[in-house]
Amino acid sequence: MSSQSILVVGGGFSGISAALEAAEVGHEVFIVEKTAFLGGRVAQLNKYFPKLCPPSCGLEIQFQRIRNNKLVKVFTLAEVVGISGSAGNYQVKIRIKPRHVNPGSADLSGLAASLSKDLPNDFDFGLGSRKALHMDMPFAFPNRYVLDKDACSPEDLKKLGACEVVNLDDADKEITLDVGAVVLATGWKPYDVTKLTNLGAGNIPNCITNMQMERLAAAFGPTKGAIVRPSDGAAPKSVAFVQCAGSRDENHLNYCSYICCMASLKQAAYVRERHPEARITIFYIDLRTPGRYDNFAKKILSDPKIKIVKGKVAAAVEDPGTGNVVLTVENAVSGLKSDETFELAVLATGMQPSLAGEKLPFDVAVDEMGFVIGGDEKGIHAAGCAKIPLDVMKSAQSATGAALKAIQTVIGR
Repeated sequence: MSSQSILVVGGGFSGISAALEAAEVGHEVFIVEKTAFLGGRVAQLNKYFPKLCPPSCGLEIQFQRIRNNKLVKVFTLAEVVGISGSAGNYQVKIRIKPRHVNPGSADLSGLAASLSKDLPNDFDFGLGSRKALHMDMPFAFPNRYVLDKDACSPEDLKKLGACEVVNLDDADKEITLDVGAVVLATGWKPYDVTKLTNLGAGNIPNCITNMQMERLAAAFGPTKGAIVRPSDGAAPKSVAFVQCAGSRDENHLNYCSYICCMASLKQAAYVRERHPEARITIFYIDLRTPGRYDNFAKKILSDPKIKIVKGKVAAAVEDPGTGNVVLTVENAVSGLKSDETFELAVLATGMQPSLAGEKLPFDVAVDEMGFVIGGDEKGIHAAGCAKIPLDVMKSAQSATGAALKAIQTVIGR
């Protein structure tokens, strides 16, 4: 007998959208998310297109829909480790890591703050720190802390063991789910900026990535929304945005990442809102603002303090005396090469599929970049940025399409 249930791998915006589309027409859906919380990359943004809403705006609505629908079952800290069967009748093995915090929404902020160690905060892309007991965002789903037990000192463990909400004996477990179809909504990751050695990535404190800029601008980010230089906390008076940092480059990502130009224009607006005297320069190869976003681009670029320069940034170095970033730019219009200095530089790093370089438990084809290019005939359907670089709106549309395909797979068996 075929299963009518659907597995969604990935709990970002496209995964949540696909799951809700299927569940709200009567299908049991399992969301498997490898991190401790749903939301994916959208949760890390300050604002997202098309309405320039904060992530809580869209995500809290989606989380409420999940809470209200008993057909959606969520597994966090979970990964697919094996799959057998065929379309309509898959058995999927899931490994779930321990959360070490019992169900509920207890406020453990005081206990977390009392722990001894400060750890790098991956959610903030290393710009801030966190404790071993933490919650990534105030509107997190599940609204429940997670504990990195291995990062605790013996004194911390003793303190944590006295809290009835904490379960230090929590352990890995495996479950098997019977599903008829799978939606791969595994999302994207920022391209590894340390590979961009010519742009000083990782070596120049005031040369950050576009996702780090989102965290600086976010109200619940490491600086509570203050856009400042990582080196000294000063407000930058000049900011450069370097487009196609790793994208459209045969040595890195050989494709356009679609969102980078729009993201930089949006972030230029962040800077101008917070620092009205700051001057901004955007260095680009081609400025791509598809469809209705063209009007947004015109509005941003009408600001006299925002300048665009068609040219490739060849190198970035630090001025050791000031911490400023010196960019070597080849102007494509004038043909001149020059060095220009900025107090802060933002690299528009590209979108790389999360599956790139990963060993997949699914029998699906991916291209040389890691995007899914097959699987529909097997009842395994890709959604969102697992398939192609997309913005949030188009990711949601893609998720609807994948959900419909998954439904057709299970009802057609």
